[in-house]
Amino acid sequence: MKKKYIVTWDMLQMYTRIIAKDLLYTKWKGIIAVSRGGLVPSALLARELDIRYIDTFCVASYYCGCQHNTNIIKHTDYHNGEGFIIVDDLTDTGNTAKLIKKIYHKAYLVAIFAKPLGRNFVDKYIIDIPQNTWIEQPWDTGITFIPPMKNKI
Repeated sequence: MKKKYIVTWDMLQMYTRIIAKDLLYTKWKGIIAVSRGGLVPSALLARELDIRYIDTFCVASYYCGCQHNTNIIKHTDYHNGEGFIIVDDLTDTGNTAKLIKKIYHKAYLVAIFAKPLGRNFVDKYIIDIPQNTWIEQPWDTGITFIPPMKNKI
């Protein structure tokens, strides 16, 4: 990836609240978090919508920063997913989203970020991200001291 999009904790909370506004007036059975990227946004969304029932759909599709085959590690039987919100942080190529929709075709699938190849596979997303951009999520980064520019001259 040539570019990076750095996400802060406050940005993530703000984006999740935007999604929550659109989901406020529906009676939801629960949330299914796509692990691992959807875990934190799911917790934030559950708080905003006062949803206490959260489960996980566990997949592995990235290894060392590259996307590979999507492997299901765990999923639960919610029939067609009707009444559930499925939350992921990103839809990249759409492979995970297509797999989720195949299993839970009546669930409402949301992502915070969407790249061009994946955006048509989610029901709702907030931020468009170029395909060649790597997203640095706040749980993958740390706060460090950055010396002033003047000291580098």
